[in-house]
Amino acid sequence: MTAEGTINKWCTCKDTNGKRLNARCPGLRRSDGKWHTTHGTWIYQLELPRTRDNKRRQLRRSPAASNSRDAAVAERDHAKNLLMLAGDDTLLADEIATMLQAVPSGTPLPDRDTVARRVRAGIPANVSITVADYLTRWITERVMDDNTRSGYDGHIRNYLIPHLGKIRLDRLNVTHLDEMYAKIVARNVEIDAARTSPDRLVRASVKGKKPIGAATMTRIRATLRKALNDAIRKYRYIEFNPARHVELPTAEQAKARLWTDARVREWRKTGIVPYPVMVWTPDQAAAYLDYTEEHDPELYPLYAFVLRRGPRRGEAVGISRPQIDLDEASATITHQIATHKYRPIYKPVKTRTGDRVLALDSDTIDDFQTYNILRAHWEETAGPAWPRTVPVTTPVDGGGYKTIYVDLYFRQPDGSAWHPDTVSERFERNVRKADLPPVGIHDGRHGAATYAKAGGAKMEDIKEQLGHSTIAITADIYTSLLRELERATAENTANVLKRRRRVKQNV
Repeated sequence: MTAEGTINKWCTCKDTNGKRLNARCPGLRRSDGKWHTTHGTWIYQLELPRTRDNKRRQLRRSPAASNSRDAAVAERDHAKNLLMLAGDDTLLADEIATMLQAVPSGTPLPDRDTVARRVRAGIPANVSITVADYLTRWITERVMDDNTRSGYDGHIRNYLIPHLGKIRLDRLNVTHLDEMYAKIVARNVEIDAARTSPDRLVRASVKGKKPIGAATMTRIRATLRKALNDAIRKYRYIEFNPARHVELPTAEQAKARLWTDARVREWRKTGIVPYPVMVWTPDQAAAYLDYTEEHDPELYPLYAFVLRRGPRRGEAVGISRPQIDLDEASATITHQIATHKYRPIYKPVKTRTGDRVLALDSDTIDDFQTYNILRAHWEETAGPAWPRTVPVTTPVDGGGYKTIYVDLYFRQPDGSAWHPDTVSERFERNVRKADLPPVGIHDGRHGAATYAKAGGAKMEDIKEQLGHSTIAITADIYTSLLRELERATAENTANVLKRRRRVKQNV
């Protein structure tokens, strides 16, 4: 199949016409006829299998290891051994020849045993595609819902391609991933240092930038692991998935912290929120509900529902009227309204534990009864224009979307559905107007768990209430927060009992 190949010594010297002399250069040999040790470069040339359209091609390279005739002979023989792996398989011979021609000058040829193992496994002999090219192809071709695609795309664009994109896919290894995570952690340190800097300009330089938490790092790895699994099973590009073996940096999950009086004072002085997840005390949550009941009655019952019983934002927005049973004092959670690039999507909750029934307390029942009267007034005012059900977009198995109609419980005064982002924006606007320390609507869910525990609920009950998959998640998030609440409650009780100490008189 292949010729023996030739070994020559060439140089880049030019004649008087500017044409390269190559092997004709007289400087290649010394006066005694022996090869000059420093002038010129050893080159080997090997006839390769013809292309699929029967065109002739050759491999012409200088050895990667060293500039010696022996090195050129060794690399030529290495190339011949690689070609011999194809046997009588002309397609494989073409593939290996193409691989040899694609190896950059000065770079060693692929290891024979590695190529042989790939051939035996039915995997392409060579993968010249980069990680960036592969991930771009993968995210385009992979079938998934839009929210999942959006999450994967963010991980690929923001982390995987910037850190790993230029690496050839078949050369990606655990060390590369370790280096990526080390850089992410280093950037986290920079952001944390800048956020607490006394220099206003330094703090401003990281405004809106958040450290990458342990949960996000885990999700980035999960995205890469899934993509590389497809590279093994579907595309047969690689044999080994380094994402399965990388150890993530040790980092604590963001714990919820309480807005104690001391933290509120510091925040009012500096404007800096001390921790990523902050939760109101029961008194602060009550103040928020008092303000919202008066100034935002349209959304007050939804916010009260979140703060007291802890549904996620999308679960509260997506609950239907039949799922609110005031006689049974229960609310059934089966669906949510999530968003994909601002587009509301109505879909089932993600996990079996997310599908649950919440018991309603008497205050929430009173609020819902008042809301029912308000909603009935809206319906009467709108007359026939009031929609009994509202259109929502829902995913279809196999891809795509369709419109269905649902009698959502929480509605705008004209009967239309609330957009989840509008619900969040109004929540935060009310926080500012009520002059309370900042929390988001999801932090209100954390508050509901805290108040439940303070009221005597067991951790297992809180796990069921929030729809967590394991009690470990619940305990990990809330244990430290509950201790803070207990300390704050004890301090408040002590303050009530404070009295002036008697001054002992010297006898």
